[in-house]
Amino acid sequence: MALASGVILAGGHSRRLGRNKALVRIGGVPLIERVAGRLRELSDDLLIVTNTPDLYRGLGGRLIGDVCPGMGSLGGIYSGLAVARHERALVVGCDMPFLNPALLSHMIELSEQFDVVIPSFDGYKEPLHAVYGLACLAPIAAQLRSGDLRIISFLSQVRVCYLERAELERLDPQLLSLFNVNTPQDLERAQELAATRR
Repeated sequence: MALASGVILAGGHSRRLGRNKALVRIGGVPLIERVAGRLRELSDDLLIVTNTPDLYRGLGGRLIGDVCPGMGSLGGIYSGLAVARHERALVVGCDMPFLNPALLSHMIELSEQFDVVIPSFDGYKEPLHAVYGLACLAPIAAQLRSGDLRIISFLSQVRVCYLERAELERLDPQLLSLFNVNTPQDLERAQELAATRR
């Protein structure tokens, strides 16, 4: 299997949820701990990009400060990728409680031929459930300097594999790997789902 670093972005403000979503418990386990557990199954290099490292010291990963504060998720991707120990990094948000190891492994394998592997379906892309290669560093840096914080803006400059719905559903029929917790309603649904699955 191809090797990839695992990067968790834990720098959001959780405004819609009203509290730090990384620390809410789902199935009795803090959300970010669930995410970290999944990535440890796939990578020997776990990184957590955060400007509040004291909150996450017990997770067993390297705690990386955001080298581009105020630059959103794009800055977080750059921060993690810049210190990754492997040629590619699987990047996920801290708010994805049902990451699917089979789907993520498939994405890592595909990334040997591409600079980015990203889900794309129904007109929507999920850049915080994607694999990025080191070739992305220069175009991301240039984009950050320009002030454009849209993650998808640099994709035209690199080799991208877009995973469409049919391929995603083959490995994750309910697409729960892409489900994230942003609102109290999302949290309620996550609690219900966690009660019926590991």
